[in-house]
Amino acid sequence: MLSGLPAFILMPLSFTLFCLNLAFTGTFLLLGGLIKLFFPLKIVHQAVHKPMHILYRFWALNNFLIMNLFNKITWTIKGDEGLSKDSWYLLIANHQSWLDIFVLSNFARTHIPEPKYFLKDSLKKVPFIGMGCWALDMPFMKRYSKSYLKKHPHLIGTDIETTKRSCLKFKNTPTTIINFVEGTRFTPEKHQAQQNKFNHLLNPKAGGIAFTLATMGEQFDKILNITLVYPHNNGHIMKEMLKGQLKEVIIDVEQIADVEKLRGNYQEDIQYKQSFHQWLTQLWQKNDRKITHYLSK
Repeated sequence: MLSGLPAFILMPLSFTLFCLNLAFTGTFLLLGGLIKLFFPLKIVHQAVHKPMHILYRFWALNNFLIMNLFNKITWTIKGDEGLSKDSWYLLIANHQSWLDIFVLSNFARTHIPEPKYFLKDSLKKVPFIGMGCWALDMPFMKRYSKSYLKKHPHLIGTDIETTKRSCLKFKNTPTTIINFVEGTRFTPEKHQAQQNKFNHLLNPKAGGIAFTLATMGEQFDKILNITLVYPHNNGHIMKEMLKGQLKEVIIDVEQIADVEKLRGNYQEDIQYKQSFHQWLTQLWQKNDRKITHYLSK
C-alpha cells in the first residue's frame, strides 16, 4: 500500500504503471487484431477469440491491483447475487469518469462475461486502445450533432445500423454489452446546459439500448442497471485516483429479469417509443435518488 506517499510522487508513478499495463496487453491484442485483419476466416477468428479475452481480463486485473496499490479503497458491491459468466447481459450505467471503464471491467472480470463497450469512433486512432478494442469486437459509434445531421441527412440512423451489425457478432458467445446511456461523461457544465430534472445524472439516451434489445433481446438473460458512485471524490475522479486519493467505489446493481416486455419497434411504433422513454426516465430517476442516498451518508 503506497497511498501514504505524496501526490506528486504517486501521480506519475501510478500513471506510468497504467500505461505499461496498457502497452503490454495492447501489444498482444494488436498482434491478435493483425491476425484477424490478414486472415478474415471464421476458424482463425474463433482461435484467437479466447486468448485475446484472457488478455483483456489480465488488463482489468492489473488495473484493479494498481488502483489498490496506490489507494486505500473501500469497495462496495450490492445486488450482484446470482450473476453468471455463462449468461448474456445488457449492462447500462451512469458515466461519472474515465475510471468507470476500469471499475466495470474489473466487475465483469469477476462476475459476468466479457464486456463490449460502445465506443466513440475517435478512439480508433488512440495507440494500443484503438486496435485492441477493434480486435475484441467492440463497436465504434460515430456521434453527429443535430445541426450536422440536418446538413447531412443521409447519415441519420447510421449509429443504429452499427448497433445492429455489432450485436449480431455477440449471439454465439456469452457477452455483456455495456452502454453508458448518457452518451458522455457527467460534468457540471454539461448538467447545467441540459437543464434536466436529475441532480447527479445527464439525460439518458434511449435509442441505442432500444435497438440493442430489438436485435439481441431474446438472448439477454437480464438487464443490469448499474449505478456507479464515488462518494468521497467530487472533483476529477480519475486524477484523484492517480494521486492516491480515491476513497470508496460503490457499484449498485439492479437486475431486471423481464427483458421481453421491454422489446419493440423503436423506429416505427410511436407508442412503444414513448413508453420506452418513460421507463428509462423512471429508471434514471431511481438511480438519481440512489446517488443522493449514497452521498448523504
